[in-house]
Amino acid sequence: MDVDFRVYLITDRKITGIPLPEAIESALKGGVRAVQLREKDLPIKELYRLSETMRELTRRYDARLFINDRVDVAMAVEADGVHLGGGSIPLRVVRGLVDDRMLIGASTHSLKEALLAQTEGADFITFGPVYDTPSKRRYGPPQGLKKLKEVVERTEIPVFALGGIKEHNIPEVLKTGVYGVSMISAILAAEDIEDKTKRIVRLL
Repeated sequence: MDVDFRVYLITDRKITGIPLPEAIESALKGGVRAVQLREKDLPIKELYRLSETMRELTRRYDARLFINDRVDVAMAVEADGVHLGGGSIPLRVVRGLVDDRMLIGASTHSLKEALLAQTEGADFITFGPVYDTPSKRRYGPPQGLKKLKEVVERTEIPVFALGGIKEHNIPEVLKTGVYGVSMISAILAAEDIEDKTKRIVRLL
């Protein structure tokens, strides 16, 4: 299974002014081809139901669906992949469970974490936060473009820049050689999600 997308949309139902499925469909209409369902506070039953809805939507638009952290939910809805963070089941264990049937993405915040994720079998990583952003402040100060470039140059798997990525700074982010960008609010908090997505996809 290939990493065949450049914009990696991560969900946050609390920042959309409309129901999440509606917001995601607008982004899919705009050209997004990979969605990570990341709603950590939902009870498992609700998360599963939402995952089923997202699976149906992403299939309709020929897009990839990733489930954050919950390997069981990802397997149950036949998602394309799972995305793991620092507090998740170890990546090498998940790789043993899903073999090559699923893509595995991993969140990284340093070169050391990026190299470890690669060694343990990640298909791609997100790296950040590149810029200051409220949702990522708990992971420490912004890493900046220099560190992003170093991670890109030292790893052999696709790297997605994450954290404070907006339409206006995408051109300078791309100069690092990064494979793609991960976004949350830049798309989901937009007044016209479909139009904003189209403009971002065009830049990539």
